[in-house]
Amino acid sequence: MQTNQQSGVMPNSELFGNPFPYYAKMRRESPVFYDTEQQSWMVFRYEDVEQVLADWQTFSSKIPHPPEQTDFTQSLNYTDPPKHRSLRSLVAKIFTARRVEELAPRITQITHELIDKVQGQERMDFMRDLAIPLPVIVIAEILSVPIEDRDDFKRWTEGIALLDPVAIKAMADYFRHLLEQRRQNPGKDLISDLIAAHETGKTLTAQELVDFCIVLLVGGNETTTNLLGNAILCFNEYPEAFERLKQEPQLLPLAIEEVLRYRSSIQGMERFTKVATQLAGQTIPAGQMVTVWMGSANRDETQFDRPDEFVVDRNPNSHLAFGNGIHFCLGAPLARLESKIVLSAVLERLPNLRIDPNATLEFIPSTGMHGVKSLPVLL
Repeated sequence: MQTNQQSGVMPNSELFGNPFPYYAKMRRESPVFYDTEQQSWMVFRYEDVEQVLADWQTFSSKIPHPPEQTDFTQSLNYTDPPKHRSLRSLVAKIFTARRVEELAPRITQITHELIDKVQGQERMDFMRDLAIPLPVIVIAEILSVPIEDRDDFKRWTEGIALLDPVAIKAMADYFRHLLEQRRQNPGKDLISDLIAAHETGKTLTAQELVDFCIVLLVGGNETTTNLLGNAILCFNEYPEAFERLKQEPQLLPLAIEEVLRYRSSIQGMERFTKVATQLAGQTIPAGQMVTVWMGSANRDETQFDRPDEFVVDRNPNSHLAFGNGIHFCLGAPLARLESKIVLSAVLERLPNLRIDPNATLEFIPSTGMHGVKSLPVLL
């Protein structure tokens, strides 16, 4: 994101790792403004971000795509009711809370297998050795896709997060091929369940089927990967919080919510105005792009006490890291479960883990997504 001249310019590279001072400035000086370079209205305050996310009648998720792009345009992320409602209700029946909870023993097993590989070493790359492989393995097993393709999944996921058309097409083609295979030989997996729903005519078109697989794979690994890495960044910045969690592991669910608030994996999202509207005293015409910054809303001083501090037992914690309203993240229960299991294992088995003080951290080159590419830690 680049800001226009009137609202203060900050280079993208600075925003990747520490956008929070910039957000604070915008909340004070230009909480809603039109960015001429990005051709989008930027929204920074909690109250306004919450309103945009909740009001789908005004702020549509059906954002315009390039005319040549057909893949990744029919997913839950890019639909409004009634289509969104029928898609989500179908998926909610298949991807149930019980189904997620039943994954706990397997997630625990994978976590300990990954830690076994580094136990006894002096160092590891937390992202490469744990935070990246675990959620990819889990979602690959849910979808019953070959685990040997996981390097492709990770590469495509990173590309899709940056809306790279080559990555979108590659993943869509992969799922088209896989769906054809699964039609011939159905199994006990989420893709086979979705195909069965599609074949009985319950709302899923062929394109929606492909797009939903993409959403599951991307949402099922990128969010948790960054949540885990960001947790270690928080514990490194606030070592007393890490020490307290070792003594009081029952606080871990609250700590995970605070990681989500303090370093939100998804910093921003886009919407598109269906009608002219007013927001924070600004008139936004119909047919305009709007970018809401959840990462800014989650540091809003009018909503949170000591917003720029990591408070390990913060409660209540009404952060917007998973969105708000009808588009609240479908994968939130899985991300929370995976994070709880992995961080519990870290507290128990890697209690001396700390970021290598000589490491130079490289953040994902995206203002919409927040996390590090690698995280060298000492054990």
